[in-house]
Amino acid sequence: MQQVITAGQVLIGPARQRIRDGGVLVEDDTIVAVGDRREIEQQAGPAARHRHFPTTSTLLPGLINAHVHLCFDATPHFLENLIQADDLDLLPGMAGRAQQALGSGVTTVRDLGDRSGLAIRLRDAIARGDLPGPRILASAPPLTIRDGHCHFLGGAVSGEAEIQERVRQNAALGADVIKVMASGGQITPDSPPMWASQFTGAELAIIVEEAANHGLPVAAHAHGTESIAAATAAGVSTIEHCSWKGPDGPDRRDDVAKQMADKGIHACTALSRNWRALMERLGPAGTEEMYGRLVWLDELGVPLIIGTDAGLPGSVFDDLPGTMELFDHLGFPLDQVLDMVTTASADALGIGDRVGRIRPGYDADLIVVEGDPLARLDDLRNLRLVLARGREFQPPG
Repeated sequence: MQQVITAGQVLIGPARQRIRDGGVLVEDDTIVAVGDRREIEQQAGPAARHRHFPTTSTLLPGLINAHVHLCFDATPHFLENLIQADDLDLLPGMAGRAQQALGSGVTTVRDLGDRSGLAIRLRDAIARGDLPGPRILASAPPLTIRDGHCHFLGGAVSGEAEIQERVRQNAALGADVIKVMASGGQITPDSPPMWASQFTGAELAIIVEEAANHGLPVAAHAHGTESIAAATAAGVSTIEHCSWKGPDGPDRRDDVAKQMADKGIHACTALSRNWRALMERLGPAGTEEMYGRLVWLDELGVPLIIGTDAGLPGSVFDDLPGTMELFDHLGFPLDQVLDMVTTASADALGIGDRVGRIRPGYDADLIVVEGDPLARLDDLRNLRLVLARGREFQPPG
């Protein structure tokens, strides 16, 4: 089936590349043409479906949330709910949360830690067309140490042999990426503190090497500066959180950040939409420690992408713009912020050859909003159309 979709402007990716009064021709699940409205209409066959949106609308690539946890339900009792549920009980909730993301214009999510590879099962069901949902890139259980951060997901390892075997198991499950908890975190009782490293540099190198043997990138959860440095040296693809914490407080290192920039290692923010409330609690000094690092990383050339850690308490699946607005507040140009959730994320996640842009041959992951997100990010909430692989999604109700 052919579809013609036209709008007042088309942001083809990067966001500053726009076509005024433009359109896209979609054949089944693939973009076959993009250009001037009249030219696109002339290329369409007689049976094509035409969707014309007003001159005040914007057509752009579907958004990408680069860090979510579909097995968490975003409530204060997320961990208790996870532990008490069996796998079959978890899947319907995960599907519903994936659809919440899609209904908000997010056509791709990267799930960075589940139990038993459930996000992979959901990914495959969506890809088969069994149910609607976004494209899912999934890591399966993340590697961690005994009693380490998120050990309850089942990825605890000790020593080289177990590390290699866990990577092989995740690859056999069908993982798109290998996740490693290079440092401690804050949601696991009695685990190492956030700044503390959980793996040595040599162990992280083994993880990257074994993942590469299976053609997989590595995403490293790293709050501590030493874990960031070790993950950078090991050659991971993305560093999640990238908080630059030391045992005595913030510990930013220009030399490590510049190595990230030189290697093209992306920093994924993994921040929720609740940043305004956090700023009020933290005060000026705490705000600079928490969020000023993003400006510092950008100034040093570290490529940034946006994830929300959706699934943790208060971090919902359907408000990616809420996190994007943090970057607007910090002074980032809006076209750069849009690129962080489209072209930059697609490239960082290794799918930039088929999503994140509006080009012939790319998958038809598209959204239309009323307004101009290059002027107001809030306009991303004014959704008029969501296409995932060419299929229109209408949220229930």
